Amino acid sequence: MKHLPLFFDLTGRKVAVVGEGPKADLRVELVRSAGADVRRLDARSVTAKDLQGAVAAFVATGDEAADAAAYRQAKAAGVPVNVADRPALCDFIMPAIVDRDGVVVAISTGGASPTLATVLRGRIEAALPERLGVLARFATTFRAQVNALIADPAHRRAFFRRLVEGPAARLALAGDEAGARRVALGDLDAARRQMTPSGIAHIVGAGPGDPDLLTLRAAQLLQEADAILHDDLVPPAVLARARRDAEIVSVGKRKGRPSWAQADIDAELVRRVRAGQNVVRLKAGDPFVFGRGGEEVDALREAGLAYTVVPGITAALGCAASAGIPLTHRRRASAVTFVSGHSAKDGRQPAWASLVGEGHTLAIYMGATEAPAVRDRLLGAGADPSTPVAIVENGTRPDQLVSTGRLGDLARLAAAHAQSGAAGPSLIIVGDVAAYAAASQKPSLAKVS
Repeated sequence: MKHLPLFFDLTGRKVAVVGEGPKADLRVELVRSAGADVRRLDARSVTAKDLQGAVAAFVATGDEAADAAAYRQAKAAGVPVNVADRPALCDFIMPAIVDRDGVVVAISTGGASPTLATVLRGRIEAALPERLGVLARFATTFRAQVNALIADPAHRRAFFRRLVEGPAARLALAGDEAGARRVALGDLDAARRQMTPSGIAHIVGAGPGDPDLLTLRAAQLLQEADAILHDDLVPPAVLARARRDAEIVSVGKRKGRPSWAQADIDAELVRRVRAGQNVVRLKAGDPFVFGRGGEEVDALREAGLAYTVVPGITAALGCAASAGIPLTHRRRASAVTFVSGHSAKDGRQPAWASLVGEGHTLAIYMGATEAPAVRDRLLGAGADPSTPVAIVENGTRPDQLVSTGRLGDLARLAAAHAQSGAAGPSLIIVGDVAAYAAASQKPSLAKVS
């Protein structure tokens, strides 16, 4: 290594910053955040005496002669010095830094390419959870207990590995520190008695289909999962982001096809978590928007098992954006409602009359096969037959298909989709804003009207 990475405790220690301007300000802010006693010095008058007692000096004047003069004063005082943008005048260099509340990652290219270090910092920042510092402090609180209760060093290491990677870690990162502590104490008791600890379930939204629309947390969990129980509507491109040795299980439910009952999915989740697995329940769109995620959370709660919920981009948002349809618009729509095209289990229907009106957008899920009934209900509630509508099939995906028309022709538009052979998930958008789709389609997208 050309430079040895070291982390110094600067709390209360003198650090000098010579110069004015943005680069000097940045260095003042950085060392002050580490608890240093910062002394700001004028480049025109700084002397070796001013620098004596400092553990480090930063020079950022922007002037070559002034930089060199300040460098000589720092050397005369025996203080290690860093001169901004002048590698030849540096006893130490500044890395690109990722700071996660006490968990610090430093990236250096030895001065060869600061731009490369910056690019790498961006990638690492995207990969590290924002609350990583909370997890580090959480792990610290268990050190004394673990050392007292688990004698074998290998078992201690295994416990701490699970603590920072397993269910307790995910709860802490999600902000549920009380839940994380309960799980960690259970794991500690299981480790002490050499039992298999419980796992955790993550109810995760996969988004509308484009794998690049996965949230960062969803992508991280797919890489950590022992098993992934996925909806039928989750495409292969999203499943390809999973850990290579993860068990992939389709528990999809599609109309008119043999499928898992919801009670069976709930039971499978509980069984796997009790067996100690890290399980991702991967649901198309958002798990709490017509995704029955609430029922799965209820089952896990009743079983006393750990879980987290990771929202996803729901179909209304993803499909509308991909089709160029603003769900709200200053001149056209001031309200939007998500509606299921199917009746509730007890046969209750949405209050269609309250959903019909100028300036109101409807995003209707699971409505393509019910298009004639949806049209009739809206017309019966007083909707104008000339209201613009759009059907977005396979929204955000390469085979996206969009059709536009009028509410009175909704059944015909849906029939055209059924005959296209794509047979993908569809969303119906009703309202004046649906007319924007016609002018916004990319040439590569098929369109019927």
